[in-house]
Amino acid sequence: MKTMEQARIEIESQQSKYGKVNSLMQYINKETLRVEHVKQPKGKASGVDGVTKEMYGENLDENLDKLIERMKTFSYRPLPVRRTYIPKGNGKMRPLGIPTYEDKIVQGAFRKILDFVYEPLFRDFSYGFREGRDCHQAILEINHHIMFHKVNYVVDADIKGFFDNIDHKWLIKFLEHDIADKNFIRYIKRFLIGGVMEDGKKLESDKGTPQGGLISPVLANTYLHYVLDTWFIWLKKKNIIKGECYLVRYADDFVGLFQYEEQAKKFYSMLKDRMAKFGLELEENKSRILPMGRFKGTKETFDFLGFTHINGKTKNGKYKLIHHTSKKKLKQKKENVKKWLKENMHGSVKEIVPKLNIKLEGHYRYYGIFDNFRALQSFTRFVVEALYRVLRRRGQRVGWLTKTKLQHTLESLKFTRPKLYILSGY
Repeated sequence: MKTMEQARIEIESQQSKYGKVNSLMQYINKETLRVEHVKQPKGKASGVDGVTKEMYGENLDENLDKLIERMKTFSYRPLPVRRTYIPKGNGKMRPLGIPTYEDKIVQGAFRKILDFVYEPLFRDFSYGFREGRDCHQAILEINHHIMFHKVNYVVDADIKGFFDNIDHKWLIKFLEHDIADKNFIRYIKRFLIGGVMEDGKKLESDKGTPQGGLISPVLANTYLHYVLDTWFIWLKKKNIIKGECYLVRYADDFVGLFQYEEQAKKFYSMLKDRMAKFGLELEENKSRILPMGRFKGTKETFDFLGFTHINGKTKNGKYKLIHHTSKKKLKQKKENVKKWLKENMHGSVKEIVPKLNIKLEGHYRYYGIFDNFRALQSFTRFVVEALYRVLRRRGQRVGWLTKTKLQHTLESLKFTRPKLYILSGY
C-alpha cells in the first residue's frame, strides 16, 4: 500500500511531466486512513451518527476494511454534516458543520492528497490553511510592501459569506483542470452535496462548503486560487493594472496594495464583476479604497487578521506602519474572558489561574507583536479586574480579598504577564 510520502513524491513527478495528476485513489487506502484516525484529536463533538473516535477505534481494522470495500464499490456516501452555531465577534452566529467521524478521516486523507497537488501551484502571497504559513507572515508581507515599496492606496475587500457561496460547478472545473482522476473528483462531489442536518431535518447543499469540514480549507483555497490569485497575476502580466501593485490573502480575507489611486479604483471595479462571475459578492459596507503609506500621511486605518494597521512615525519622525489589536477583536476577547470566568467562578483561584494562563498565553502569542505591548497590558489589566469582580461576588468566603492581596496571590501562582513574541521584521 502506498504511503502519503510516496504519494507526495509521485504526485510531484506527475505534475512536472504532465501538468495533471492521475490515479489518486490508490493513496486512499487502509494505511493512510489509519494514519488519519491516529491524528484525530480525542473528545471532539460527534456527527449525526453519534460515533466518536473512541467508539470507531474499538474495531478499527474491521471498520477500515468495510470502509475501503465501500469506497471500492462506490457505495460509500458521506452523511450530512451536523450544523451547529458558534458566536462571532459582532454578536451574530457562525454556522459550523460537524462531519461524522468516518467522514472526518476520509476527508483528512483527501485533504492531504489535495495539499500535495496544490501546494506547488498556490501563490506565495496566499497564507491561509497552508503548512508553514501563518497570519504573522501575511501581516509581515503587508508591512514590507507599505514600508519599502511604492504603495499609496489599499483596497480593503470583504467577501460576503464566502464559504456558503462557493459554486460547486466552478469548483469542480478548477479541480478538473489539475486532476485527471475521475473517481477522486467523484468523491469530492459527494462531499460537496452531502447536505446538512439541522433540527432533525436534512437540508440539501447545492453550493458552499461546510465550515468545519477537514476538506473545506483546501477547497476554498483552490477556489480563490483561480478566482482571485491567478487572475491578479494575469492582470499584472497583461499590464491591465499598472504601477506597483500587490495582493496579500489569508483564506477569504485579502487586501490589494497599489501605487496609483486610479489603478486601485480600476481593480476594485473589476473585482466586483470577477466575484459575480463565480457566484460571489463583495460586502459593500465593509469594502473600500483608502490612502495608506509613507507618502499618504493620513489618519486612515484598516483592519486585517485581527489587527488595525495605522500610519505612524518612529521616535525619530520617520514613517512607520503600526499594528494594534483591533477594537472589534479586543471587545470579542474581553467578552470571551467574562463569559469563561462566569462559568468557572466557583473554582478555587489555584484552579482558575493555570487555565487562565493558557488563554492569556495564546493571546500574547498572536497579538504580541512590536508596537502592540500597550494593548497587551490593557487586556491583562482587564482580565485581572474581571477576575477580582468575579471572586468578590462569590460571597463571604472571599470577603477579605483586596486588589493588593489578589496581585500577591497571582504572583505566587505565576500568573502570566504580557510578552512580545514577534520582535523583528516589523
